[in-house]
Amino acid sequence: MDPAFDFLSIAQRLQAIAQAGLAYEPNSYDLERYEEVHRLSLRLMALLTGEPVARLNALFANETSYPTPKVDVRAVLFRGSDELLMVQEKSDGNRWTLPGGWADVGYTPFEVAVKETWEETGLKTQPVRLLALLDKKRHAHPPQPWYVYKAFVLCQATGGTLQAETAETAQARWVHRSELSALPLSNDRVTLAQLETMFQFATNPDLPTICD
Repeated sequence: MDPAFDFLSIAQRLQAIAQAGLAYEPNSYDLERYEEVHRLSLRLMALLTGEPVARLNALFANETSYPTPKVDVRAVLFRGSDELLMVQEKSDGNRWTLPGGWADVGYTPFEVAVKETWEETGLKTQPVRLLALLDKKRHAHPPQPWYVYKAFVLCQATGGTLQAETAETAQARWVHRSELSALPLSNDRVTLAQLETMFQFATNPDLPTICD
């Protein structure tokens, strides 16, 4: 593993420790030290991710309760055993990924997968099962400040029409497995190895759920 990811894990852990300490109303002596640990963690994150300290500080400004991982939900839809529904993410230079996004408060993981697929592709879907729950740090994603779990939910299309473009996506289409290696992927959202793993479920749907 790239040593930078080890240092990023340390920075994330320091930020979490500081946030947890501040959440429990420490005395003035500990308050000063938790705040210093928080500042140092953001400086280290900035060095490792390229994000300005001011932006990182703004990102974590509302994180005042006990820290937990963020959750990214991705919908997995197959057509046959060799095609997968993918979208081009406008916010990442029209790179390709699976439909999905951050989990929303008030929605179950299955509901998030259905909602995101509808919003990004125009297809109505029925969730089937959880295929994988992955710890982002264990996979080849670019470094980022958040500590993230990724949920991959198998869905089936039940209606709707593929949209040429949406507010978030430049295109949605069925991608053949043979195309994957040549596609510019949104690696922050999905990796080639993860897509290849998902295709294992297309040919063997009874495989057990994967969990890091």
